[in-house]
Amino acid sequence: MTISRIATALSLAGGAFIIYVGLSYLIAPEATAAGFGLPAWPTGDAVGFLNVKGVRDVATGIVIIALLATRQRFALGITMLAFALIPVGDMITVLSWNGSTATAFGVHGFTAALVALTGALLIRERRTATASEQRVAVAV
Repeated sequence: MTISRIATALSLAGGAFIIYVGLSYLIAPEATAAGFGLPAWPTGDAVGFLNVKGVRDVATGIVIIALLATRQRFALGITMLAFALIPVGDMITVLSWNGSTATAFGVHGFTAALVALTGALLIRERRTATASEQRVAVAV
């Protein structure tokens, strides 16, 4: 399997998954929130803040899918590296508020690493293609 196919599969899976997570927060925020890792959640009218997370996640997934669909692979790589900061922030938030350490590292930390890896693969893909094009140009 080539780097390009791996990067495409990871991007597609990541985009689809984060859209699913976002929709879960929009449809059933209180049920979904338990898996985030924090010890307590907003109640009453404050539950609306969970919808903010849902909107953020859906928009993130749409950006990933849109860049993939328009074949903007280098831009997607840069975007994925930037998006890796979101689960890092989530991890730090969970740790700062005495949440589950296992969830902080196992869910948010792992997600950050996977998103960053995907971004790096997409960027590496361009450098590899550029180097190949230069070799062909020199050979001709």
